[in-house]
Amino acid sequence: MTTQLEQHSGHVGPAGRKVVLVTGASSGIGAAVAAQLVAEGHQVVAGARRTGHLRRLVEQTAGAAARSGGGLQPVRLDVTDRAGVAAFVQSARDRHGRVDVLVNNAGVMPLSRLDSLLVEEWDRMIDVNVRGLLHGIAAALPVFTEQDSGHFVTVASIGAHQVVPTGAVYCGTKYAAWAITEGLRQESAPSIRVTTISSGVVESELADTITEAGAAEAMRAYRAHAIGPDAIAGAVSYALAQPPDVDVNEIVVRPTRQR
Repeated sequence: MTTQLEQHSGHVGPAGRKVVLVTGASSGIGAAVAAQLVAEGHQVVAGARRTGHLRRLVEQTAGAAARSGGGLQPVRLDVTDRAGVAAFVQSARDRHGRVDVLVNNAGVMPLSRLDSLLVEEWDRMIDVNVRGLLHGIAAALPVFTEQDSGHFVTVASIGAHQVVPTGAVYCGTKYAAWAITEGLRQESAPSIRVTTISSGVVESELADTITEAGAAEAMRAYRAHAIGPDAIAGAVSYALAQPPDVDVNEIVVRPTRQR
């Protein structure tokens, strides 16, 4: 059960609790972020297309929510639907009185060589990884501006900093996510914080969407030393926990064996 938070401009609710929206929250990094923030006492609105996974996440976090006073609200969300993302943000604001953080995490990664010409998969990556991010910014930025406070967190990738064979389009979308978020940081008012989390190889379902046999085989070897999504959740938690005058701009988190 969620609680109404204080609504004074520039301040979060009791005991520093925040209203945090997380996209792509049904598994992997998104689910780990949502679970950790609930355990820390925040009110989390978890958005994803797979509502069954979200219901299980509610069940899994119920004990932590009871202990911390936090809560998790599941919402069906497709980030490629601009109106749906706007409604996701507005409904959270209507319910809680404010929105303090938007974690733009939703992403897909169907890697392939360019000469495989899997154009529909390229389009899907652009729609989710780039347009989905922009839809989140478009929905939340006016709210943060009116509140004179807010925090954007973009979950990018080490692919924003390097390109590998089969990763041209994916890395391009993640570089775009990095660049858009950096531009947002530079343009935003000082009261709005902006953080990019660039993750290395993390245990997740992302590789399950790879349809090209060669890329799938290469990814199995590449992911031999993956770290758990809790490592990324910890980075998000760290950025959120800083005082209002501290803006953690970027964190790169990867396995010690990934060079």
